[in-house]
Amino acid sequence: MATRRHFPLHIHISTLFVTLLLVVGGLISGVGYTLSKEMLESESSAMTQRMSRETLGEVQKLMEPAEMAIKLIGRSALPDAATLRDRLAGLDMLRAAIQASPALSALYVGYANGDFFFVRHLPDEAERQAVGAPPGTQFIVQSIEHKPSGAEGRYLYVDTSLKVLKEAMHPEYAASFDPRARLWYQRALANGGLVSTAPYAFYSSGKTGTTLAIAARGGRAAIGGDITLDALGQTLSRLRSTKGTALALVSPSGQLIASDSVAASDVAAVGTNQEPRLRQVRELGNPVLTRLSGLIPALDGTPNLHDTMTVDGESWYTSIDRLSSGDEEPLYLVSATPQHEVLRTANRLRDTGVMITILIILVALPIVWLAARLISKPLQSLANGAQAVQRFEFAQPFNVESRISEVEKLATALDSMKRTIQRFLDIIQALAAEPSFDRLLPMLLNETLAAADADSGVLYLVDEDVLQPASARSQSLSDVTAALEKIPQVNALTMIQEAIRNGLAHTGQLTAEDIRRAGLSALSPEHGQHGVAVPLLNRQRQLVGVFLLLRATAMEDAQLSFVKALAGVAASALETRELIKAQRDMFEALIQLIAGAIDTKSPYTGGHCARVPALTKMLAKAACEATSGPYQAFQLGEQEWEALHVAAWLHDCGKVTTPEYVVDKATKLETIYDRIHEIRMRFEVLKRDAEIACLQAVARGEEAASAQARRDAECRQLDDDFAFVAACNEGGEFMEPAHVDRLHRIAARTWLRTLNDRVGLSRDEKARKDRMPAADLPAVEPLLADKQEHRIARSGQDRFAEGNPWGFRMAVPECLYDRGELHNLSVARGTLSEEERFKINEHIMQTLVMLSQLPFPKHLRQVPEIAGGHHEKMDGTGYPKRLKGEEMSPLARMMAIADIFEALTAPDRPYKKAKTLSESIHIMSCMKRDQHIDPALFELFLVSGVYRDYAAQFMNKEQIDHVDIGRYVQSAI
Repeated sequence: MATRRHFPLHIHISTLFVTLLLVVGGLISGVGYTLSKEMLESESSAMTQRMSRETLGEVQKLMEPAEMAIKLIGRSALPDAATLRDRLAGLDMLRAAIQASPALSALYVGYANGDFFFVRHLPDEAERQAVGAPPGTQFIVQSIEHKPSGAEGRYLYVDTSLKVLKEAMHPEYAASFDPRARLWYQRALANGGLVSTAPYAFYSSGKTGTTLAIAARGGRAAIGGDITLDALGQTLSRLRSTKGTALALVSPSGQLIASDSVAASDVAAVGTNQEPRLRQVRELGNPVLTRLSGLIPALDGTPNLHDTMTVDGESWYTSIDRLSSGDEEPLYLVSATPQHEVLRTANRLRDTGVMITILIILVALPIVWLAARLISKPLQSLANGAQAVQRFEFAQPFNVESRISEVEKLATALDSMKRTIQRFLDIIQALAAEPSFDRLLPMLLNETLAAADADSGVLYLVDEDVLQPASARSQSLSDVTAALEKIPQVNALTMIQEAIRNGLAHTGQLTAEDIRRAGLSALSPEHGQHGVAVPLLNRQRQLVGVFLLLRATAMEDAQLSFVKALAGVAASALETRELIKAQRDMFEALIQLIAGAIDTKSPYTGGHCARVPALTKMLAKAACEATSGPYQAFQLGEQEWEALHVAAWLHDCGKVTTPEYVVDKATKLETIYDRIHEIRMRFEVLKRDAEIACLQAVARGEEAASAQARRDAECRQLDDDFAFVAACNEGGEFMEPAHVDRLHRIAARTWLRTLNDRVGLSRDEKARKDRMPAADLPAVEPLLADKQEHRIARSGQDRFAEGNPWGFRMAVPECLYDRGELHNLSVARGTLSEEERFKINEHIMQTLVMLSQLPFPKHLRQVPEIAGGHHEKMDGTGYPKRLKGEEMSPLARMMAIADIFEALTAPDRPYKKAKTLSESIHIMSCMKRDQHIDPALFELFLVSGVYRDYAAQFMNKEQIDHVDIGRYVQSAI
């Protein structure tokens, strides 16, 4: 058996390398060309898809601001404006909406009676001249107003400050235009939501665009807006991949919407009827695009088509991509790129590959022979180290020695890379774990100072054109933020201005005088230093802040690169935290806005929604500080405090659905007005009847004194009966059965009605009266009555079925309202009927429904339960779910106590006198005894002194009296 010969590693490497070169060298050109071609073709296809996405994104960016503006106008008062004068009051809002959306050229409202209010922006002199506008005109207002004398059409030309520069009557405009006949108006009313038209050439400007429209509530008007698509042509020009690439955005019928080679003003043409129209793609004279547009109808729902096409002897890579941007007919992006331009690089790589292969074979033999002997061992160590980094194993020591400088540098670079990655990951993890924006800013500065080996520095945040010091560290590492002042960008250090202008880090030498003039003496008061200004740009390349770092020596390039990378992370962290903070601030403002609106809605509940959160938090804080008793282990984290805050401010948000006349009902017969006046008039009628009867009796020959005595007695009885009815109307704590019987006796009296009571009524009231046949006139009517027409039926939406998703278990009255006179006058306690009391109590049901529909984040999902449980009782007799104590969270039980105590002590409710501190505590002790409130929480409420703290802040001095809590506390808390 022959002995196998062994060779040194460098011989194996050299032989293998040469063999591979000889074998592979012949294939490099062909394979390289094929791969390059496939890569370039793939890149071309990917670029086409990217162009489609970016084009669709541009369309959506044009649409979204306009959609928001149109929806907001639909909820404004403009759709209800009946005259041009009233509509002009909304002109400022329309101006702001148009200026906020560059693509929005016009906004208008079409009214159900044919009126039309149109506002168009005239941004340049050409458009102003086209409509004959005077100099300085920025907007043209076109109005059609139908009056008894006929339809009036007029144009108003206004400047930027909405001053009318010129007004002209256009009767032909009113005669020839009816918004109700326009497609956008008809589709908006038929659809009920936001609709858009297919792109077309605007009649008013000849520009290409589309119309968005939405119907106002009740179908009384439709709001529309014209969006120009001029910017799409520029977008297509920017997206063009090669010089010969042709791009066009077309409709299914071949109409040109935008093109990279056609100016926006040339997209539309004048039709045979002298009205603007969109050009057909074939009119461009480009045979490739013409053929592609002809293929669109044959796609039959296929989203895209990619193919190679030969036209006039030249090969093209072509594509048709469908852009889905709404519910209208789709748009198609057609593109064609010359094949020779795409493959130019592949051809060059093929030729270059052949030459490089030949050179490598000639030169590599001696180099490989020498290098293989030196590199083999260190390379293995490098490979092991690289694999450890790949596995994020940074603890393993990394020592590689080699006489080859490149290998040594690679080893040093790999070791530095390992330490840099580890440090970068540590910084990212620390930044991600810090939830507080105020603590994040010093952390960002400290980490950046450490990474740059800087002696001192400052982190500026950008507010408009002003740099605001957010965190600063001196050479002694002390916080000197308060010693720095905000500065306009134009007054900042030159290197800061350059960094902001170019979006790149700038370095330079700063003298002591430079530092003093910039107001940075607190950072480095003694001598000049090297400075580094690093702009912080967010993902939209917008400036959010600037790092200024000072150090004794100039910064190395590698260190500067790391600082710039860290600045990118810092900018992203700042942007994210600012967005979160802005969302939290807006949510907080909305919460307090809703609560303030509820308190403002009724003078009887003023301040309630603001005081209950304060008292609830006081009690929750006392529970967290308790060292004994049932709540000694009770604690709230930051997110739980936030949930309590939100729930407390929104605990009565359902009151927005409660009618004011029910909440504010001061007498038993009051609805929108007090119906005691109707009853008084009936008594007046009966007194007049008594007077007439007296006169008639005397006229028949009866003795005058007798008739007058009978009249006077009847009138006295009527006066007494009315006084009794009026007293019943005022309400009270209790109504005796005898009083109810007297009401029924009074009600039995009759009066004569001679007028039809079914005319001049609303549709709903007529429908209620039609439940009973009309009486013949004259009709005898009872003095007080409970009629069928007084009973307002409860519709399906006013009911909560058994097993409803919210778990409501309240007894629902049969009627929504019962306005029967006897029914209301017989209310035993207060002024509210059973139906009205349910309507007021229903606010907590509406609170739960409203809050359960909000997409709360995970840590706020307990908000509906906390806010909706403050009317529940420990014994399960509360509402709306009849929960028992163990079924309620501690926070809900705390809010129940806060809600009750605030209601008892509120000094701003005119319908009742505020209770004193001792009276309120006594009442609540009875509620504790009856298992209506949590006994342990009530004792904590007293022992912790929360009731005194609240009284000192929110109660009048005359209400605050001594409370002997020993009478009510049975255990130590």
